[in-house]
Amino acid sequence: MKLFGTDGIRSAVNQHPMTPETVLRIGMAVAFLLREKPGRNMILIGKDTRLSGYMIESALTSGICSMGMNVTLVGPLPTPGIAFLTRTLRLDAGIVISASHNPFEDNGIKFFSSEGFKLPDALENKIETLVMDDKLAKYRAKDSDIGKAYRLDDASGRYIEYTKSTIPRGMTFEGMKIVVDCANGAAYKTTPWFLRELGAGVIAINDRPDGININANCGSLNIKGLQRAVRNHGADVGIAHDGDADRTIFCDEKGRVVDGDKVMGIWAVEMKSKGTLKKDAVVLTVMSNFGLEKYLEKNKIKLIRTKVGDRFVVEKMLEEGYNLGGEQSGHIVFLDHNTTGDGLLTAVQVLYLMKKRKLPLSKLSSEIKLYPQILTNVDVKHRYDIKTVPEIEIAIKSAEKKLDGKGRILVRPSGTEPKIRVMVEGEDLKFITKLSKDIVRVIREKMT
Repeated sequence: MKLFGTDGIRSAVNQHPMTPETVLRIGMAVAFLLREKPGRNMILIGKDTRLSGYMIESALTSGICSMGMNVTLVGPLPTPGIAFLTRTLRLDAGIVISASHNPFEDNGIKFFSSEGFKLPDALENKIETLVMDDKLAKYRAKDSDIGKAYRLDDASGRYIEYTKSTIPRGMTFEGMKIVVDCANGAAYKTTPWFLRELGAGVIAINDRPDGININANCGSLNIKGLQRAVRNHGADVGIAHDGDADRTIFCDEKGRVVDGDKVMGIWAVEMKSKGTLKKDAVVLTVMSNFGLEKYLEKNKIKLIRTKVGDRFVVEKMLEEGYNLGGEQSGHIVFLDHNTTGDGLLTAVQVLYLMKKRKLPLSKLSSEIKLYPQILTNVDVKHRYDIKTVPEIEIAIKSAEKKLDGKGRILVRPSGTEPKIRVMVEGEDLKFITKLSKDIVRVIREKMT
């Protein structure tokens, strides 16, 4: 049975595979594969603020230690902090217990290699095979070879200090008023702490996690509260993370959304002007806006598209030597600084550019004119390949013909949830809304 989706392992808690029994075996399998390699025999485990994180952390730790590997626990910490610490502490692997932007009822497990990158498919396949192997228990360590669990108390401080080093020494955010929506997740301490240390006036919202309120009507997927807070407080900018803080969505001083596409456009031009944008190119997914493509083309910057998922973006960046990429959803990868999408790093880079150019975010992002997009998530029983349903293919082709090359249509199964995602993009909002509804209606008729 397949365990891994596009972003690690994820499901409802206490349903396969996120049960204590299966998680225990996942820990055993990972530890067994790593134990065969030379290293420190140490795996880092961090998590977000979900109630189920304690249960899964205990099961993972038990499985890993039973195979003779050691564990370092850091508690709640953003996913990019785990990637950073795994790499800089020279550990054998990093594990994040999180379901990212999903509700608290779900949880998941993400893995990072010793270099801080997500695991290749081949290693994921080996883990899956071992988890299902009835003989896995016979590989357990004996007697004094059983592993130990330790706790790293200054994990947040290390991550924060490193992030400070990515902007010029002496740069502060004094005089800036910033609203931060922490999504009641992993960044509930780190981002407000960081910004206050650099002199910003911070209004933190959704920064009191209770185990069940993570992502609940807040965070980067629900930013109306952030927009209201920015306007009510007269703030300079709003920052919204998701549950594990590997993404950031902004709103400007007027409360208008500035998404990942605009951030990448802003930074691509900045990096090109400084001569630091490798190959004068940016790696984006098929979801990135056609308006961004036109903006990059105007600035003589090449756009490379991948499948949806930050892991595919990073893989392409590594394969072909690029250093900036990301997703419209706010996963931005500054590969010169970190190995994965990093919400705090993204926020810091945007704030730095606002200070450097002495411009509000509205002006900084105004040159990038995005096309209207209609995004619809259709709940389905199973994530079928839509190409096996002729009626859906016919509906898509009909809509594409009506667009006549003046927009895009993308219909795909979610990699992490039982949903079909429908994106229609074009110049006329009313027109593409109708096209989207036509496609969604057929999907609901044939797949729900």
